[in-house]
Amino acid sequence: MNKSVVLLGALLLSGPVLAQATSAAAAPESAASRLAGNKVDKAQLSSNLDSVGKLLESSSAARQIESSKAPEALQRRDRARELHRAAKAELDQGNLEKAAALLAETRSTFFDAVRFAAPEEVSAKKLENDYLLRLESVQALLGAYKRVSGEKSAKGMTETVAQIEKSIAAGAALAKDRKFAEARAEIDRGYLVAKAGLTSLRSGDTLTRSLSFASKEEEYQYEIDRNNTHQMLIKVLVDEQKASGDMVKNFLSKAAELRLRADGAASRKDYAEAVKLLEESTAELVRAIRNAGIYIPG
Repeated sequence: MNKSVVLLGALLLSGPVLAQATSAAAAPESAASRLAGNKVDKAQLSSNLDSVGKLLESSSAARQIESSKAPEALQRRDRARELHRAAKAELDQGNLEKAAALLAETRSTFFDAVRFAAPEEVSAKKLENDYLLRLESVQALLGAYKRVSGEKSAKGMTETVAQIEKSIAAGAALAKDRKFAEARAEIDRGYLVAKAGLTSLRSGDTLTRSLSFASKEEEYQYEIDRNNTHQMLIKVLVDEQKASGDMVKNFLSKAAELRLRADGAASRKDYAEAVKLLEESTAELVRAIRNAGIYIPG
């Protein structure tokens, strides 16, 4: 398999929570993770479930949350417990992918709780680490985007690369002033542009042949990730007031309608139709993003 495609698969595991990598969270299996060679193992998942249970109840972080009495921390700790119970129930029923996804969400939620319970200096260090982790992932995605788009002679590559590099530079300037929360927000934008660009490239002939899915259901899960990534990017642009106006609203309305129909088709197990509708929905999101001045393939 093309090395760029393999790297693409590995990078797409991160999703929007790559900055939680310090928690050693294992992403749920998806089309991308299968392509990267990562499969959900029941024995390992059971062991991870036990480890996370101890993390929630008897770790120093758990004691810190309890002693802080911070409402936000306690609320998220309780939510993490609910997710952990749900993950165990899915594991008991043999639903390994769902269990893995819930376990990853458990970790993420618990570390949010720790953040709310942490002393200010600990929180500041975490913000710096989060920024550095996201910076590393943006740079990796940018490298992958350059390689894959070069192989495909992708239109608009220069514009997309320039937008990602601009976010990286702006984030670096903020980080130099120790403004890590703002720096992280800036490179999050570059991260989403890079990931959306990479996932859009798969619609071309070269990557379509290389991305061989085991089933239409697996392809549907891949397209869900693509659609979610584009939705997150458009939300950032809306928050920045760069995506507005009737034209954008029309694109987003049509995208939402198509996504709803895709969800309905998937609920009927008609994954071929669901994939088709998701691709159409994502295409509408791409139009909205381009209208906001961000060029991505698609």
